[in-house]
Amino acid sequence: MSIIQYKDIIEEGDLVLIYINRSQLKPITIRKGDVLNTRFGSFPHDSMIGLSYGSQILTSKGRGFVYLLHPTPELWTLSLPHRTQIVYTPDSSYILQKLDVVAGSRVIEAGTGSGSFTHAFARNIGETGKLFTYEFHEARYIQAKKEFSEHGLDKVLTCTHRDVCKDGFVVGKEQINGDAVFLDLPAPWEAIPHLEKVIAKDRRVGICCFSPCVEQVMKTVEALNENGWTKVEMTEVSALTWESRKEMVREVGDAIKRLKDVKRRQREGIEQLKKLKKKEEEEREEEEEEEEEEEEEKKKKDGEIEVEHASKKRKYEKQPKEKDRDRGYNPFGKGRRVAEGEEDFEWFDVSKNEREIKTHTSYLTFAVFVPQLTPRENGEIK
Repeated sequence: MSIIQYKDIIEEGDLVLIYINRSQLKPITIRKGDVLNTRFGSFPHDSMIGLSYGSQILTSKGRGFVYLLHPTPELWTLSLPHRTQIVYTPDSSYILQKLDVVAGSRVIEAGTGSGSFTHAFARNIGETGKLFTYEFHEARYIQAKKEFSEHGLDKVLTCTHRDVCKDGFVVGKEQINGDAVFLDLPAPWEAIPHLEKVIAKDRRVGICCFSPCVEQVMKTVEALNENGWTKVEMTEVSALTWESRKEMVREVGDAIKRLKDVKRRQREGIEQLKKLKKKEEEEREEEEEEEEEEEEEKKKKDGEIEVEHASKKRKYEKQPKEKDRDRGYNPFGKGRRVAEGEEDFEWFDVSKNEREIKTHTSYLTFAVFVPQLTPRENGEIK
């Protein structure tokens, strides 16, 4: 299947992203006979075949469930096996917009890594575009190329094993003519001089360098200026997640109900303690009386008769916990659980943001290369 094209029905061999909870997304390839095991239960692959993407699937006992999601570049970013530091969606979405990567674009990416951003590039350029991605680490290159093939990206990209800082970007006799460049390299300033041979000469070309340190940014800016790139700027993207949910409307009467419930349970507890204490005293008195009677009987006998005496254990009959007792709903105390949005109660919409702003995965250095127009012999501009 192709990760950049949508399909409705799940078939054997398809990639499915299993949504387990908000923090756990697991990619699996559907194979007959296999079983997915989670802490919520087991889910046979056979039960997934034929379902629509987006379906909810239950365990055999109906106690747990997961969702079967269609893979997208954004979801793949959250679930992929990390081989390197990856570019997350807040950064990648901004880069795609800033570089104007659209259907038909020809993109150069150096530093394939885990392939996270590669999927986003491939989805944006479509079948009419072309992506040239380079990775110098052989093991990462082999694994990335395998994933690209499994995800149906072979038609839109060329993956090359090469150190572009030393050997450049030229791939055989193919004309690259890139109009967008992304460099995720430790030393992007060493690769920038090689770009002249592979970028387009008849249109504006954008570049983004992904660098975690300011010292790298400074060297990159110097290299961009020396090689004819203009409009150099640096951006840092910060992300703040907002969660929308429903909050139950609570009245003053609820607080009064809570106080009354606390007082009632206190009275019940005190009464139970009194009853238990009284019962213990009665049992203790009975045992003492029995012991005295036995001692008197022993004294009356000649002492040769052995009396077997079984000690009696005090038994306290504990009140069984009334787990199934319906206490009704008490928003401030114990009671039955209420599902969010339940029709029998009044709700209002609220939003809540994270306490901390997630920031700085790397600095984004942007620049533009505008080809110089030279006059032709007949006076026209070329």
